[in-house]
Amino acid sequence: MKTELIEIKKQFGTFQALKGINLTIEDGEFVAIVGPSGCGKTTLLRLLAGFETPSDGQILMQQEIVASKTNALPPEKRNIGLVFQSFALWPHMKVKEQVMFPLKHHRFVRPELKKNSEARVTEMLNIVGLSHLADRMPSELSGGQKQRVAIARALSASPSLLLMDEPLSSLDAKLRVELRNEIQLIHQKIKTSIVYVTHDQSEALAMADKIVVMKDGLIEQIGTPEEIYFYPQTEFVASFISKANLIEGSWNGDYFSPSTSPSTRWYYPNVADSFKQSGVCPVRPEQLQLSKDSDGLCGEVKNLLFQGREVSCIVNVNGKEIHFITGIHNSLKIGDHVTLNVTNL
Repeated sequence: MKTELIEIKKQFGTFQALKGINLTIEDGEFVAIVGPSGCGKTTLLRLLAGFETPSDGQILMQQEIVASKTNALPPEKRNIGLVFQSFALWPHMKVKEQVMFPLKHHRFVRPELKKNSEARVTEMLNIVGLSHLADRMPSELSGGQKQRVAIARALSASPSLLLMDEPLSSLDAKLRVELRNEIQLIHQKIKTSIVYVTHDQSEALAMADKIVVMKDGLIEQIGTPEEIYFYPQTEFVASFISKANLIEGSWNGDYFSPSTSPSTRWYYPNVADSFKQSGVCPVRPEQLQLSKDSDGLCGEVKNLLFQGREVSCIVNVNGKEIHFITGIHNSLKIGDHVTLNVTNL
């Protein structure tokens, strides 16, 4: 189902949570909305769900207006599924009853699904790998199993749009990765449009077809994961998504010279004009390497974080922290003086 948001604004008293959002979600697309706390991403999701009414603008689903300043279709009349961070399972229902519930009560259930509801429940539980737990109660499930039930329940009525509000944030790291992969596989099977809200940049990059980066109620950038990571358009996107170091200096065409080392010249093509105008170069940690040259970023190692296959390093360069990543073979120590230069452009 194609969904469009046109100049959406939302105000709570004197606080403007959304400041004119324009976004199109294509049929079958997996869209991740990512940003820091308070950026407006959950408010946007609640507007799509029908839990909030826009202060201005329109929301269209299949070219029909479902929400505007004066009128809004209630949640139960929108063909959507919801998955929450808190699972929201009914404590008195078995797993199979949780998944059956939308098939019995959702007004948009297709007749063939309602007629073959038991087969549909079995199909959904097979997809999420819980067919052997159909008769369990929520109290008998782990956190990951509960979230799988919530996903199966949200999908059982075959919604046109699935909304997911930070569904993995309460799970441990290993389980998050497992469920991240499962959600991707489920999306490939069912082809339902998904809007996935998260503050986790790695989740957004790994899962989505399209990423929407938000800040202070505005969209900073929309693009594929590759576009967002490799070609940020603003300083916020560069630092928030790819953890880029924002190095001050001067530009001469596609060449950049850090202010701390004017004789250094880095060839840095395809950078957004906004960086050139502000005299900043966005350098990702993995683009910096130790150099034997005298030119470059010179500083003192302040911290080392061993991460298995690599070491994350923090170097103090003229009072500013610069992050870079090196291999475990480099025997760096805190207090070492190093020179860094850009590579892998």
